[in-house]
Amino acid sequence: MRAAVVKRHRILLADSGESFPCGEDEFILRAMFHAGCGPLCNGCCGGGCGICKMQIVEGAYHVEKKMSRAHVSGEEAARGILLLCCVQPRSDLTIRHITKEKEGRYVWQSIKP
Repeated sequence: MRAAVVKRHRILLADSGESFPCGEDEFILRAMFHAGCGPLCNGCCGGGCGICKMQIVEGAYHVEKKMSRAHVSGEEAARGILLLCCVQPRSDLTIRHITKEKEGRYVWQSIKP
């Protein structure tokens, strides 16, 4: 019996131009950590803390885990503003940071200059 081949997609960080691979069976936040790029902030990794909130501006995705409505409203989710610890790609994606100026919640820091 052969193992199923997992489709991989490219995730582009619109703010920095960095990109990294992510499998359809992998959460975007985990892939970002493995690649060592983007805003490497995390908390619970279970959809409850809101630390990994970003916007998916292009591409198809699947929300695999429940997200706290205290951190992502239905309106935000409809605009692609989600918790990356709960989302898996279904195509190549473009994502962007949510900053204090844009959402009033978090200011992201990249580990790269």
